[in-house]
Formats: sequence, structure tokens, C-alpha cells
Amino acid sequence: MCLAIPSKITKIENNMATIDVDGVQREASLLLLEDAQVGEYVIVHAGFAIQKIDEQAAMETLALLKEAAELIEKKDSKTN
Repeated sequence: MCLAIPSKITKIENNMATIDVDGVQREASLLLLEDAQVGEYVIVHAGFAIQKIDEQAAMETLALLKEAAELIEKKDSKTN
């Protein structure tokens, strides 16, 4: 199973993007995408942007990931 995280491109330099996920910035390769632009959302897996997505889809996915993380935290706190 893989988990690809929606991320916003904030900077592009030499086929590398600075991406932002909920305030955390990382680097991702753009070698697998054509025409990626600053301000667009991409799905990132293993350090590579693999697909562009629209902002609404990115926000919905990030909300679901946050909800899942909260449920896991609640479950873990009940078992400890």
C-alpha cells in the first residue's frame, strides 16, 4: 500500500519543487510531471510529484487524512 500526500507547490527550481503540507515544507522532484506551476496542488509519493490535482480534491483528501490520524490517536490512547 502506498500513501500519496496532496501538497501545494510554493517554489520551483531546476525540476525540484518546494511543497507545503499543512505548514511543513519539503522538496519534491517534478521529473514525472509536465508543466507543474507554483500554486498548483500535486500528489507526492516517495519524494516525487506524481499527479496534479485541483485544490478542492487536495483539501478534501487532507481533511480525511487528518480525521484518520485523529481516530488512530484516540484508539491508541484508549489502549494505553
